Amino acid sequence: MFDEYRRVRKMSSRTASRLWITAAGWAALLLIASVIPAIAQYPGQITKPDDHTPIMRAVAVFEWTGDEAKPKTGRLVPVCIYDGQQLQDADIYLARPFPLALSSDVEYQLMRDGSPLGLFDIKTAAREHGSWVGYGKRLPNPVAKPAPKQVAKIDAEDDSQSDTPILHRKHHAGDASSGSGDSSGGSSSGSGPDPNAPAPDPDRPTLHKGGDASAGNSGDSSSTNSGSPTLHRGGDASSSNSGDTSSSGSGSSSGSGSNQPQLHRMPDSSAPSDSSQPKLKRKKSDEDSSYVNSVDKSSDPDRPHLFRGKSLGFDGPVTPSLRGLPPDMHQEVAVSDMTDRPEHVWDYTWANPDDEAKMKAAMEDVARTALGLNPPPVPAKPAPKAKTTSTAHKPKQLTPPPEPAPLLDEQFRVFELAYGSGATMVLSAHTDGSGAQEKFVTLVAQPDLYGNVAVLIKNVTDAVHLDDTPRMRLVDAVDALADNRGDLLFELRGSTQRQFVLYRVLRGDATRIFMSNVAEIAVPAGE
Repeated sequence: MFDEYRRVRKMSSRTASRLWITAAGWAALLLIASVIPAIAQYPGQITKPDDHTPIMRAVAVFEWTGDEAKPKTGRLVPVCIYDGQQLQDADIYLARPFPLALSSDVEYQLMRDGSPLGLFDIKTAAREHGSWVGYGKRLPNPVAKPAPKQVAKIDAEDDSQSDTPILHRKHHAGDASSGSGDSSGGSSSGSGPDPNAPAPDPDRPTLHKGGDASAGNSGDSSSTNSGSPTLHRGGDASSSNSGDTSSSGSGSSSGSGSNQPQLHRMPDSSAPSDSSQPKLKRKKSDEDSSYVNSVDKSSDPDRPHLFRGKSLGFDGPVTPSLRGLPPDMHQEVAVSDMTDRPEHVWDYTWANPDDEAKMKAAMEDVARTALGLNPPPVPAKPAPKAKTTSTAHKPKQLTPPPEPAPLLDEQFRVFELAYGSGATMVLSAHTDGSGAQEKFVTLVAQPDLYGNVAVLIKNVTDAVHLDDTPRMRLVDAVDALADNRGDLLFELRGSTQRQFVLYRVLRGDATRIFMSNVAEIAVPAGE
């Protein structure tokens, strides 16, 4: 009996242990199965954006002809938009139907080397030859209002020695003769007139109380209205009657010596002679003609009119359209950001001015070699055999080296793309000629540790192969990612198309971080 009980108990304990192990195994499997999708969905390190993270930052290129302050023609070409995560193509970003970068009343800051030059307000957008462009008005930089001058206060008991103005009440001859004790005059009822007071002003208005038969004029029918003030013209003997010194019913006199306020009515030639009530007349002007029914007879010079072609807005004329790529076209970087950021000038300052000339000469030599302007080196001649006979040694006359070939439209600019970084040099030029003889070169380089030129980007092409290898034209340096670091903005211009690219120069390497869509070049008729 007890043996059977022990055997059954041992079997139940083994079964329970197996069930516990099985349950623990299933729980572990469920836990692993729930963790694996979580690990698969984990994107990596998540950083919480702070308050200074930019919401939107747009980069564009402003192109114009004529005067920079007042362009003859102009347009704004959108390039890219930084949405806080990556660079988007501004030509197609949120195009409904025009892109977000060309929305009406969007303001761009025009810059050169990081310094602000002016503003450009978008008024309208249009699509030309497969790409969007914006038209608007160029405005100067706003001028800050000067701070108000702080006037030092002088602590003095005597107001005559102080610069603070004090208002004093003007004393009249009738103020001292008041018999009713006027509190504003500050004089007692028994004091007499001041002999030094100025003469009373005859045109000073006075107020007479109506409702007294002795105070009304003989021809004024409104004087019978009890308690209502009437208007009389002061200073004119012909406008007052002998009954002008009326009594208010309390025995107080309103003669020339009274200090009670009196209001006189101004003469009105258009009012009836028997009316004493004041009337307000509206001044007749040319603006009244705009409210008539007949619009054709309106003479309002500010009335808007509709014209075909040229847009006339309320804020002034819009810059006319710029078509194609004329030879006298200029370019500037334009930036639109919702956050006001401090200025960051990209111009590099050399510690030694001679270093700039040295680096420029070295880059010009590299450019001539890339363009094929430098002649190949002459092979060295073998040394002549020594002669046994002694002859007088005659020095040879060395011919001066030929002058270097000229570089046309040479542009050399040096940038400091980050605080404390070295110089980043950009040189572009082309040769004379036509067709395959006209060659273009663009170099991006930095000085190395030994003071030599380290070329990072070399672009060489000719006028025949521009569609295959477009020409790189430097626009300017711009902070496209809003990280206080400059990037080089280039225009890739071909024969019929063009693009815009951004290069970031960092640690001796130039990396392309953005390229816009291909846009066709509009060629005006007749060219």
